[in-house]
Amino acid sequence: MSSSLITVCVNAVRDEAPGIRSYAISRVDGAPLDAYEPGAHIDVTSPSGVTRQYSLCGDPDHLEQHLFAVKREDASRGGSSSLHDHVEAGTHLIIGPPRNLFRLDATATEHILIAAGIGITPLLSMAYRLVRQKASFKLHYFIRDHASAAFLPLLSQPPFADHVALHCGVDPDRVDAEVMGCLVGVNRNAHLYTCGPGAFMDRVVSVAERYVPAESIHLERFAADPAATAAIAPARDSFEVEIVSTGSRVRVNKGMSIVEALASIDILIDTSCGEGICGTCMVDVVSGEPEHRDQCLSKAERAGGAVICCCVSRSRSPLLVLDL
Repeated sequence: MSSSLITVCVNAVRDEAPGIRSYAISRVDGAPLDAYEPGAHIDVTSPSGVTRQYSLCGDPDHLEQHLFAVKREDASRGGSSSLHDHVEAGTHLIIGPPRNLFRLDATATEHILIAAGIGITPLLSMAYRLVRQKASFKLHYFIRDHASAAFLPLLSQPPFADHVALHCGVDPDRVDAEVMGCLVGVNRNAHLYTCGPGAFMDRVVSVAERYVPAESIHLERFAADPAATAAIAPARDSFEVEIVSTGSRVRVNKGMSIVEALASIDILIDTSCGEGICGTCMVDVVSGEPEHRDQCLSKAERAGGAVICCCVSRSRSPLLVLDL
């Protein structure tokens, strides 16, 4: 985790939908919280000691308080269940600074936001900013039913109501057709942002690429997709990493991460998720060809080869030189 940790107080806990709670937090010292751009997430350490990443879903222009929401996961390993069971108003939590790999594109002439389930959280933050900017945007919210939709009362009122379209109870085999309907007539200079279950986002991206360039499609994953990682060709069994500032080298053997190899020579890289979804361990690449195994970089960022997520990614070349 980052060293820039702060203690916050939970001001309010609210049930947003069955199994989904929001937490309003502020600094215990009364100072403003860190500024962030819509789409950002923070590390939150639950009372169980488990650290997880949660999207900020409040108004990004209000720094006296941050808001994040948590879905209780059936297979929780102590993160979501601890927050649901042991956090109430007045509880103190440790959080990290906001990080963002899911930003609004300032060059877009139109913004299309497509959310499903708990994926509404980063897109809600985007909607706050876009409303304030008087930007052209539409938020398409795919929900099972009205009772299970988080933040629906908020989104059904001004200033959001005119920008929101609900897609209720869409059968899985109808998702493609429904997404096509969202994109009919969309400007080629539009940018699309999607967040939700992995299979849902995969369908959205597949359809959206028929309407806008791939580099104009942005997504945020809450969990690593094992199938996506398995589809990657086998990496080198081993390779070397060189530190550009010192010329020091270390071998990364099979079954060892770059983070672990660097730690063996006392170079510590901040990590958080360990799954390649949060971007904490991202490092610039000076030379060499990364083999990207993360799920947070865009297609353009991967093709450029200028950065690598050291917790999961490896190297296609015998030597990878990092800007450390």
